[in-house]
Amino acid sequence: MSRKLKSDKLLFLATLLLVCASVVMVYSASAVLAMERYQQPPYFFLFKQVTWAVLGVCLLSLAMRVDYRKLKQPIVIWTALGVSTVALVVVFFVPPINGAHRWLGFGGIGVQPSELAKVAVIIFTAAVLERRMDKIDQVTALTPIAAVAGLVCGLIVLEPDYGTAFTVLLIVAVMVFAAGLPYRQVFGLTLVMVPVLVAVLVSSDYRRRRLISFLDPWADPLGDGFQIIQSQIAVGTGGLFGQGLMGGVQKLFYLPDPHTDFIYAVIAEETGLLGATAVLLCFGVIVWRGLRITAAAPDRFGVLLALGLTMMVAFQAFVNISVVLGLMPTKGIPLPFVSSGGSSLLVSLLGMGILLNVSQHASADA
Repeated sequence: MSRKLKSDKLLFLATLLLVCASVVMVYSASAVLAMERYQQPPYFFLFKQVTWAVLGVCLLSLAMRVDYRKLKQPIVIWTALGVSTVALVVVFFVPPINGAHRWLGFGGIGVQPSELAKVAVIIFTAAVLERRMDKIDQVTALTPIAAVAGLVCGLIVLEPDYGTAFTVLLIVAVMVFAAGLPYRQVFGLTLVMVPVLVAVLVSSDYRRRRLISFLDPWADPLGDGFQIIQSQIAVGTGGLFGQGLMGGVQKLFYLPDPHTDFIYAVIAEETGLLGATAVLLCFGVIVWRGLRITAAAPDRFGVLLALGLTMMVAFQAFVNISVVLGLMPTKGIPLPFVSSGGSSLLVSLLGMGILLNVSQHASADA
């Protein structure tokens, strides 16, 4: 028997702290870049980030007030999947940005359909698994999930955006495993997927170069290894207390896009080990509380939905920070809540709003 509970305050606080850190660090990382590269005022990216943050917090507040169980209604699921899939197709008819078809522009505002697609796939997977959990050992039970996830990830790969596609697949895999997929099937899928992933990694020249530069960035310090080296220099020079806000050097055209994918390096350089650890602790709290909500959810749909949304944030944060620290090959995945960018921030806050709503319906025994 479930009872109404207040939303998880620690989860909300950790999320809000990361959004506040985003506003400060985006300005610090982008002020000079805005003036010199884009010929804009120094607060150009700050204004955009504050606008997205306000909209995102409003979206989070709205999602908190909508019963998460309404999300499993077919009209909601198929509308979300339909809109995101159509948008993923439309991007190919839009001029590429930096060689990739990832954005749709509306009045000067760029939107990434792949961000919305992540949440749509999570909701769809949770709804299907709730109905078919008792038959999960049958291949036909997972066919709809495989078809939808395969279609969405296939379109994302074509953009190309391998990091996001891999993240979506990993989230779905964790949800299916948590639903009770037998170990022998997990082993069989692993044997199939590993060769496919290896083939994808070596099928393109630039991906091979990224892998080689990850293994030995100093082999080409001014070429493929430049990003990793500059990121590690930024992290290393931060020391314990950092160089102070606005005092970082690597953001001055050494780090590529310091306000987006490499913002954690700027945080480490300017706020030191203490600031970087504080950000890690916030993500740790989000994962901890998310898993707690998962365990306490009153129904299967809530369990799987909460798990998927928690893993969405956890995997993205893990990959982004690992890339910055040189623990993984370079991937264009933003740091949730912190990196500059409206699509990522809105979707991350939407996910936290839904997760907070699940916490309101947590079991009385949690």
